[in-house]
Amino acid sequence: MGPHPAVAAIRLAVRRVLHDVLTELTDLPRTPSGGIPRADRRTGAGTPPLVLVACSGGADSMALASALAFEAPKLGIRAGGVTVDHGLQDGSDQRAAEVVTRMTALGLDPVESVAVRVGRDGGPEAAARDARYGALDEAADRLGAAAVLLGHTRDDQAETVLLGLARGSGIRSLSGMPEVSQGPGGPGRSHRYRRPFLQVDRQTARKACMVQSLAVWDDPHNMDPAYTRSRLRHEGLPALEKALGKGVVEALARTAQLSRDDADALDAWAAEADRGVRDEDGRLECAKLYALPPAVRRRVLRRAVVAAGSPAGSLFARHIEEVDRLITGWRGQGAINLPGRVEAQRQGGRLVIRQG
Repeated sequence: MGPHPAVAAIRLAVRRVLHDVLTELTDLPRTPSGGIPRADRRTGAGTPPLVLVACSGGADSMALASALAFEAPKLGIRAGGVTVDHGLQDGSDQRAAEVVTRMTALGLDPVESVAVRVGRDGGPEAAARDARYGALDEAADRLGAAAVLLGHTRDDQAETVLLGLARGSGIRSLSGMPEVSQGPGGPGRSHRYRRPFLQVDRQTARKACMVQSLAVWDDPHNMDPAYTRSRLRHEGLPALEKALGKGVVEALARTAQLSRDDADALDAWAAEADRGVRDEDGRLECAKLYALPPAVRRRVLRRAVVAAGSPAGSLFARHIEEVDRLITGWRGQGAINLPGRVEAQRQGGRLVIRQG
């Protein structure tokens, strides 16, 4: 008799991601069944690759940790874990120690807890996220991890899409979280973060913990209505399902993937178009920008503004729309002030973007 369907689902999701990690490390083709040839499960460096799980102790990440502990040894992969102590609640250090004990009991090694200080930039949720990714980046570098697994589920993806819709920031915001990403560390961390559970719902992850008798910790912040995501989770999505019927979460997750495909194609188009709208001195020519489709032109402008020093996380659609009006609605208006002390100004048929 095989494992419970919930356990089978989380293990399959993790197995697929581990196969991808090995394929990239070894640059080997898949077998007809999608696996890695047993004789070639190696990195070429003589040391089995290490994959870490970021574990908060909640149901999603504990399910992920259990699946990694089960699947990794079968593929010749070392499995470890990291828990981040944000220090935002009394006794957070004790809870982090408990999570370390639980991951160790699963057979993960190395396992460690990393304490961080959460700042205030961007609000409490964004600041905590930045501190967490910084700690995970540091741990992955220090331990030489090939990948870090994150426990975001299909429900988290649906919430992210709705938050992006509310911001009105365009199709990229509707793309949700990617299955594979570099994280805040940027270049040099290719394919570091992976989200195996984006096609797994939150209920399945919790059920997998229950049938495996895994203790989980429910973060009270996830129930606190002071946090936007918490209100969306406990009020917004249930209201949508009541009004529109079941299947909203699945539809939003599909929307994320379709939007990501479209956004990736437009980004590639913009990268190519960027080279054709500059003069011999590298300055943007307004007439050539005007000839581009709006979706492509705005991407070219955003690339230029970020390259000039404007923080991508502080740059919103309204900022780019203001710059775009220097191209499409030119009436002799003055310079546009942008985040990061960046200024955009039209001069003699050229768009000049520079940091002041």
